[in-house]
Amino acid sequence: MRVVVIGAGIAGLLAAQQLHKAGHDVTVLDKGRSPGGRLATRRIGAATLDHGAQFFTVRDTQFDHHVQQWVHDGVVREWCRGFSAQDGHPRYIGTAGMSSIAKHLARDLDVRCNTFVFEVLRNEDTTWCTRIDDGSSFQSDALVVTCPLPQAYSLLITAHVDIPEALFQCAYDRTLGLLAVLDGNTAIPAPGGIQNPTSDVQFVADNFQKGISAVPALTVHFSPALSEQHWDDNPEVLHQLLLQHARQWCGNATVIDSQVKKWRFATPRTPWPDRMWRHESLVIAGDAMSGPKVEGAALSGLAAAVAINELLN
Repeated sequence: MRVVVIGAGIAGLLAAQQLHKAGHDVTVLDKGRSPGGRLATRRIGAATLDHGAQFFTVRDTQFDHHVQQWVHDGVVREWCRGFSAQDGHPRYIGTAGMSSIAKHLARDLDVRCNTFVFEVLRNEDTTWCTRIDDGSSFQSDALVVTCPLPQAYSLLITAHVDIPEALFQCAYDRTLGLLAVLDGNTAIPAPGGIQNPTSDVQFVADNFQKGISAVPALTVHFSPALSEQHWDDNPEVLHQLLLQHARQWCGNATVIDSQVKKWRFATPRTPWPDRMWRHESLVIAGDAMSGPKVEGAALSGLAAAVAINELLN
């Protein structure tokens, strides 16, 4: 079958990979500059910083099968087994940053980045027409939509599919992030990460200790409450506010460069209870399905591929 996958995060990439292996003609469309979604890594000068997901864990045996293959391929490695205390569960990271996982998954796929999908239509023969903002379109027998649910709703409203209203009532927490390059070592203890150090901060990572950056560099993710409160602040005022919050982890080092990052659809508050939702040849999947973490998104993508393959049986 011809399959279009909207969204090149881990859910969309794993779905596309499995469908490609099954012999389908798969095209992945994403509005971003590179695949990965929140498997995101940015370079600022000599620094390399993960600015989306900082790590992932594994609980499910199906996901573990894929992760161990990535470890074997040298794409993923264990970072640690806890931050303030060891709990025995490995925290995995991309060896060259989290985006390296996405690049690995996309290597044999037809992934079209910088491609803004604005509408999906249902053809008279029940196939799908995915329309792009440049006037082009993609025809497919099946469609997998893995972008955040509010975006999925806006794309599918013209397709006249009877989708449960509750599916699109999922609200998302926003996350503000600060990326900071330093001229010396941070004040973060080994192994280079702190979870929930203050009421305003969710996570702080030392990308140098993490092993992905050649120079000291901080990633700071702020709480949903602070992010919501300051989301629309003047950009320069916001930048200075976040720098002020981050200074306690800079130690004696000075920030020599920094950027603010905004994640509008960071964490779904009430995930859909199933790993995906399917209507005929349409599947909705992603991190809002059955769990917001990297593993939940991955399992949702794998379930989407199974659902599409079942159309042949």
